[in-house]
Amino acid sequence: MKKHLIRLTGAALAVLAASTGYAAYDGAIERWWEPGDTRVFPREQVYANEHGKLTTLNGAGQTITKGHPFFTALGSNGRACISCHQPADGMSLSLKTINARWTLLREKDPIFAAGDGANCPNLPMQDRASHSLLLERGLFRIPRVWPPVDAAGKKVKPEFTIEVVRDPTGCNTSREYGLASSNPTISVFRRPRPVANLKYITAVGFSFDPKSGLPLQRDPETGEYVSEALMADTRVLTLKDQAVDAIRTHLQMHGDPTPEQLRQIVEFESQISSAQSHDQWGGSLSEAGAKGGPQHIEENKGGMLQSGSNPIWKEFLAWKAGKSAPSANVEQQKFRESVARGAELFSKRNFLIKGSAGINSMGFGDPVLNSCAMCHNMHGSGIDIAPGRIDLGTTNEPHAKPSPELPLFKLTCKPGYKPHPFLGKVVYTQDPGYALTTGRCEDIGKITTQSMRGLAGRAPYFANGAAGTLREIVDIYDRRYHIQFTEQEKQDLVNLMKVL
Repeated sequence: MKKHLIRLTGAALAVLAASTGYAAYDGAIERWWEPGDTRVFPREQVYANEHGKLTTLNGAGQTITKGHPFFTALGSNGRACISCHQPADGMSLSLKTINARWTLLREKDPIFAAGDGANCPNLPMQDRASHSLLLERGLFRIPRVWPPVDAAGKKVKPEFTIEVVRDPTGCNTSREYGLASSNPTISVFRRPRPVANLKYITAVGFSFDPKSGLPLQRDPETGEYVSEALMADTRVLTLKDQAVDAIRTHLQMHGDPTPEQLRQIVEFESQISSAQSHDQWGGSLSEAGAKGGPQHIEENKGGMLQSGSNPIWKEFLAWKAGKSAPSANVEQQKFRESVARGAELFSKRNFLIKGSAGINSMGFGDPVLNSCAMCHNMHGSGIDIAPGRIDLGTTNEPHAKPSPELPLFKLTCKPGYKPHPFLGKVVYTQDPGYALTTGRCEDIGKITTQSMRGLAGRAPYFANGAAGTLREIVDIYDRRYHIQFTEQEKQDLVNLMKVL
């Protein structure tokens, strides 16, 4: 496959800047890592974004990319793993980058491949509308075979029936790709998760899933417990299996990668740390006593679990009022103090959490009084150290954001099975989440918590792209749990998320 041009003429760059705003970032086109790119992946890469700068660190010092399976198009659609896990976007893929690629190459760029870069493979690839969910919400199509198959290859007997209520993409009712096809499939649409800071994502804090009370699953090869946090719906358990799943579906490889290719991919992914390192208002995130940035994540000092004496995001508490460096100007000092207030709010501002499967269904009561840190408590990542998945209401009605562009499913729990603990026997959802893996009613809409690092560089947010900005994240939680944050509190939390 020929490499696409990486540098543009001044005129072409101006057109790209006017249409996407992408060229306003440092090294606009050089940001992009092409499949087959033979540049050495260095120890440190720093990229500008709208809130400051994001840094990605390579624990191996540098990686030769020529022939490396993470950087090589192994399948039939021209993509490599790097295509959807760009260092400039915190090893994910931002909406800004996706639109810049469309402006540059349109459907010829492999990220718009028919299999999952289009709303459905049977749509005309040259039409922008065929890729609307990717271009407008940053969502790739995830085809899930129905009924599901468990890790041992055995078909799961679902506790519910599923009907397609709304199908704007046409894929779920397609005779070739939908539920009525010869290979019954449910298409849901999700964001790519970051391939960075994975030692936190794979860390095992329990030997069981406290959200369901079930034993934690084990790696079938090693027998060791696994975190179950790699995928939104826990359809695979290990980094190796995740790589196989991605190569087969997102790279469309016929056959399987070799053991050596899988070893190289897992080794590379495991050595990457990525986070915001500089804020446009606050300056360096490792100055004035703070210990922000990816170096802090890579070193992993102070443990992973938050507690009363070890609150999450404590690295920014050094910026509390009166503690800024003497050299800080007024605006910088104000921003830093806001970040410190946001860090305290995250752990200390309690509110009533109600009707959320995976929280209120695990014995805490309904409602339970707690803070954001109840479910986002692991240092270095902001995920939940307790394994399991949660239904926050981002996909299930009545709490989900109205999204007529997404499919809507009606799931009806069969007689003899327990209904969803808070939504009852019949649930309307844009994405059944973990229930597509287990077939259980109680799991409808449950999704694993995501890493909060590098948020400034990889909008939009939540698995279904429901929040286009950091402020929208706060607003969604504020509405969902009737928290009634003040405007200042909302801004403090946004400023905190800018620097993670």
